[in-house]
Amino acid sequence: MRETSNRVAADRGLVAGLSEAGLKVTQHFPTLIFSLDVPGSEDLNAHLIEAIYAERERDTTGVRKSNFPELGSWHSHVKLHKDVTFAGLVQHVDGVATLMCRELGYHTSYRLKIGTMWSIINPPGSSNRAHIHPGCLWSGVYYVQAPTNAGRIEFIDPRTQNLMSPAEYIPDTKRPRSCWTKVRYKPVAGRMLIFPAWLYHSVDPNRSKAKGKEADRIIVSFNLSQERRR
Repeated sequence: MRETSNRVAADRGLVAGLSEAGLKVTQHFPTLIFSLDVPGSEDLNAHLIEAIYAERERDTTGVRKSNFPELGSWHSHVKLHKDVTFAGLVQHVDGVATLMCRELGYHTSYRLKIGTMWSIINPPGSSNRAHIHPGCLWSGVYYVQAPTNAGRIEFIDPRTQNLMSPAEYIPDTKRPRSCWTKVRYKPVAGRMLIFPAWLYHSVDPNRSKAKGKEADRIIVSFNLSQERRR
């Protein structure tokens, strides 16, 4: 107790004569995550659910990426954006990409174009391992169906030095956002997230208690790259 009191007194001595108003903090190199709730998504999602299950029936094996097929997860091929069935969603992605180009000040001779697009169905118990998306600028996910406890997406601090030698913080106290080492987003049907392709992310296990197909977590993901306008 005496040691703690001495330390507190010493800390007070260090800040004597200093003002919090005089301490300036400048933040650089932010990690951006864009989000948008697609208007009228109920009809779009109903159409996508039917199309995605039909695609799974056509290609029952699917592919293995960050998913776990042995746990029932299904991952489609990566060219869904070329299928007219998904044109409605592609139109929304293109619209958001245009807004991002304006926000980020990208050269107007270029546009953000979908390079790959795929769907994943995660039944209860399924998840996705941490991964990145090489070969593109931005990656995104659109939530088609997201029952309660379907599994949050987790983004991990890309500054690996913070993971090698983490700081200690006051317990049971909310730390500043700039000091977070991970952040999770709850899936919401009709919501789109777009994030840097180099940002490591994973998906928590689906713990839904819903019945049948209503328990499935269904998403469509995509990658965006800059392409010169023709």
